[in-house]
Amino acid sequence: MVRRNEERRAALVDGAIEVLAREGARGLTFRAVDTEAGVPAGTASNYFANRDHLLTQAGARVYERLQPDEATIARQRASTGDRETYAVLMRELVGRISDFRTGYLALLELRLEATRRPQLRAVLTEQVRADLEANVAYHEESGLPGDATAVQLLYLTLNWLIVEQLTLPDVLSEAERERLVTAAVERMTTSPPHAG
Repeated sequence: MVRRNEERRAALVDGAIEVLAREGARGLTFRAVDTEAGVPAGTASNYFANRDHLLTQAGARVYERLQPDEATIARQRASTGDRETYAVLMRELVGRISDFRTGYLALLELRLEATRRPQLRAVLTEQVRADLEANVAYHEESGLPGDATAVQLLYLTLNWLIVEQLTLPDVLSEAERERLVTAAVERMTTSPPHAG
């Protein structure tokens, strides 16, 4: 019974992500989540104490689903530590996030909602900070070029590139996006010349 409850909870949270992406935070109701998850009316209210609880669970689930699988991580760890490899990894990252379009759009909705909900803001802040710190630590261990600042700058740059791709996909072509990711990696991992 516990496993079934965990599966149902995951289905409800995934349903909440879909509702957030499609209808925004204002459209997120227990009834809408029940409908999206294909469960009887009233089910979501049995799993989540209130709407805030559902919002915070949705935020955590987006990050959980965006994590690369074990095969991708193993391949990344076995790759060489040059700029081209780094650019490939970043293009794959943009692709993986873009493939989970509803998750990223839901995350944008959650970020906007977090400006009005301190508890949600705290949860998202903790998750994003932990994710960024993990990315910096992974980068430092991997031997890829660049430092922590380069990782942070790429994080900020690629996030907006992804927003552009998901919300206004015709602004840049796929080839232009790939070229920009490669250029960002190259420029942010090249040490500036030292002033003499």
